[in-house]
Amino acid sequence: METSYDVRIWKTEVYSGQRRSTHTVRWSVAGRSWRQPHKTAALADAFRSDLVSASRRGEAFVVETGRPISMERAERRVGWLPFAHEYVSMKWPHLAPNSRRNTARALTNATLALITSERGRPDDATLRKALTAWAFNVRASTHGTPPEQIARALSWLERNTREVGELAEPVVVRAVLDALAVRGDGGRAAPASIARQRGVVVNLGEYAVERRLLTRNPVTAIAWKIPRTVRSVDKRVVVNAAQARALLAAVGTQKPSGPGLVAFFGLLYYAALRPGEAVTLRAPDLRLPDQGWGELLLTGSTPEAGASWTDNGRRREERELKHRARGETRSVPSPPPLTALLRAHLAEHGTTPDGRLFRGVRGGDLPEGTYCRVWRKARAAALTADEFASPLVRRPYDLRHAAVSTWLNAGVPSTQVAEWAGHSVGVLHQIYAKCIVGQEDAAREQIAAALGDDSGA
Repeated sequence: METSYDVRIWKTEVYSGQRRSTHTVRWSVAGRSWRQPHKTAALADAFRSDLVSASRRGEAFVVETGRPISMERAERRVGWLPFAHEYVSMKWPHLAPNSRRNTARALTNATLALITSERGRPDDATLRKALTAWAFNVRASTHGTPPEQIARALSWLERNTREVGELAEPVVVRAVLDALAVRGDGGRAAPASIARQRGVVVNLGEYAVERRLLTRNPVTAIAWKIPRTVRSVDKRVVVNAAQARALLAAVGTQKPSGPGLVAFFGLLYYAALRPGEAVTLRAPDLRLPDQGWGELLLTGSTPEAGASWTDNGRRREERELKHRARGETRSVPSPPPLTALLRAHLAEHGTTPDGRLFRGVRGGDLPEGTYCRVWRKARAAALTADEFASPLVRRPYDLRHAAVSTWLNAGVPSTQVAEWAGHSVGVLHQIYAKCIVGQEDAAREQIAAALGDDSGA
């Protein structure tokens, strides 16, 4: 927003018409002329007086509108809660379900830091539910009526939260950022979660500038240190081939869901699929010989977010592959053990009517809770007590880490591994650097060879 102190204000001009007179205030900002007509002399004099007072105070005028900054802000005073809801409504159609949920959580934490009164304050659980499940959930707020308790909480919040313009004060925006670092239970939030939430607030600040409610983004204007995020994989979570086979065998013994999920976990371990990609896999996506190497053609991903965050009202909603545009595919090889698992799965369990390989116990989408429960039981059955207590493949997603680590340690070029895994090469090296074994010894041998006989001197 361009401002200027080059302001000239003329006397009020009166234009007499047949039915009434118009009192017009004329002034210029940075050489650009402005006119503001009024019905009465009193209104015109009051407006001109405001312009003169602002100029005498040394206040900058906005070149684009001709108004003093204070007048711009006064005319654009917007409460935090309706503005945050407006921002969510603007972003909603363009966000994936999990991003919608993360945005709601970030804005909930920010809102609680902007409360101005404790009088009549509802309890935190009610406030969080009112914000996350209603104020910042477009699907809920446009298709339903909140319960009375929630409606009262939202009304209270609208009366007792700051205005957007107050974020220009460093102490206010710092309180918001500090709130992002604390979980709902009072514990310290994970660094990745803090960074993700700060990104939401930064974007909201940009929107406030776009709406001319703020002159600059206050979030990026202050020095607030984001906790360091651990990006590399802990190699303690990576299983070896023998452990992986034992775990897959243990999955098959977990009734009733386990037998139908062996191939699901096999896809994570042998082909480095993300869980949402494995859930989406359909029979037409498979190129499987009777035995040996096959191929998987990935066309989409269906991460679980919850029914209230999807457009279809189901817990999962099919999206494009991560880091790819809609319609793009990714080809991944199916090694012989995986080919055998997939053929056995198709022979024994078939597919859903739309061709998907995996389903819930009662049909429908495979719930995250189902395969996580099976995995916990399989770990207890297949691992030793010490291994079970360790981070070793604690999450199903750790099977994907094991797959990528196996490829890298086998000497597959990182460019090829990145293509199969759906990563960039840079991210691949950053995440899996600690999982590549044997490179130090090879490097030492190469250095020794380069130094020749002098190496032992």
